[in-house]
Amino acid sequence: MYMASKKTMETVKIFDTTLRDGEQSAGAGLTTAEKLQIAKQLELLGVDIIEAGFAASSPGDFEAVQAISREVRAPIIASLSRCNFGDIDAAWQAIKGAENPRIHTFISSSDLQIMHQLRKNPEEVLDLAVASVERAKSYCDDVEFSPMDASRTAPEYLYQLLEAVIAAGATTVNIPDTVGYSIPSEFGSRIKDIINSVPNIGKAIISVHCHNDLGLAAANSVAAIQAGARQVEGCINGLGERAGNASLEEVIMAIETRKDLLSVSTNITTEHIYRTSRMVSDITGFPVQANKAVVGANAFRHASGIHQDGVLKERTTFEIMDPQLVGWPSNELVLGKLSGRAGLRSRLEDLGYHMSKTELDGVFEQFKDLADRKREVTDMDLESLMAGQRRMDTELQSYILEHVQVSSGNHDVPTATVSLTMQDGTKITDAATGTGPVDAVYQAINRIVKVPNTLTEYRVNAITEGIDAQGSVTIRIEHDGSTYVGRGSDTDIIVASAKAYMHALNRMLDITGTEASKTTA
Repeated sequence: MYMASKKTMETVKIFDTTLRDGEQSAGAGLTTAEKLQIAKQLELLGVDIIEAGFAASSPGDFEAVQAISREVRAPIIASLSRCNFGDIDAAWQAIKGAENPRIHTFISSSDLQIMHQLRKNPEEVLDLAVASVERAKSYCDDVEFSPMDASRTAPEYLYQLLEAVIAAGATTVNIPDTVGYSIPSEFGSRIKDIINSVPNIGKAIISVHCHNDLGLAAANSVAAIQAGARQVEGCINGLGERAGNASLEEVIMAIETRKDLLSVSTNITTEHIYRTSRMVSDITGFPVQANKAVVGANAFRHASGIHQDGVLKERTTFEIMDPQLVGWPSNELVLGKLSGRAGLRSRLEDLGYHMSKTELDGVFEQFKDLADRKREVTDMDLESLMAGQRRMDTELQSYILEHVQVSSGNHDVPTATVSLTMQDGTKITDAATGTGPVDAVYQAINRIVKVPNTLTEYRVNAITEGIDAQGSVTIRIEHDGSTYVGRGSDTDIIVASAKAYMHALNRMLDITGTEASKTTA
């Protein structure tokens, strides 16, 4: 098979918008601390640009963009802004501390959106776009412009708009398929037509931002690369508005796997893909579907006897990529209750976790507790353990779950007793009944915490297979119009449910407490 020489390959820049467009997934609100964790992992992954948020949209977003700009140094840090001077000014104030700042400004360009959303005429939109790019350019050299709904924009107007913003200083022009309308052949042709029809297009990088409404976001992105686009925007796990954005791990591995056809490369360290996917899933509370390409639980599992036979004889008969290339754990080392710190440290380092002795001691105690309840501790168990540890280390713990006891049965009224410890060390115990054991636990917790909320989602998944598997519980609660995600895991599903509820409540108290302090300041 012909493989293009890496020396002759052009590089496709990877633009991650998990923290901006990904957060627009319904029910995916993130704290500043959580965004910072994801941003640091994206830096390890090797993405070229992180769109840290929409600074002008809220004080919380401004704070998050500013924090990421200060602490994440290698990638370009971008803030989105409308073609509005106030938005652009806010974007600059948020990103000016970045090592490599970028302002990304956008405006609708299709007749449909100009007429019904903006209620302006095309000439006004063009003038506003040029003025906004010039304003952004006065702050930093790196300016990206997006004509929203470009895939449904009249070609001649799109060419005129792109030429004007490039002349005004835009260094990247993004072609969004905002509503996921295009099909690959059509979208690829549009990119080619732009290259052939915009006289100064050579002065800017062409980017694409594809949505997944027809399930074609990754395919459209690859078609755009073939046509000459050299930046691709998307989200980890395909998160995003409505049906989501292009799944970055899919686009990256398409480039990696089909270098023979695409003749391009990326700056991504692919071995970090799996862990990045799991982190984003854990923090956002959106599970990765089992048959998801590249990172799904079944992505490298073979059920057919023919496939199993082929893989055993030669992996490449039915696997087009090596699982370890995307960071899938090998499970070569089995851990159990007799395992020591050295074995645990070794396995965690294989999974990408590097800790001090003090940090390891804390994790080891949790590991031994888990190993006493399970015959074997798998990599999935360790990932869950580390996710729980991350939550404990980085989030404000207004209340800590100390004890939960439940009595239930088909002839008994479910009754739960719960003990919580407050920040000042005060321990509070209360009991309640409910329609079932989980409801009883939640009612008991509510008697202590006394913050009204509505449970909008409750989901249970097994982390591993077998009767001793840990259960992972994901919940969403709503308070004052905002949604908060909680995650918890344990071999006892009732305990896991209690942990998830406490996680959601603590996040809610942390976020609302922060907002209250800002209001009174």
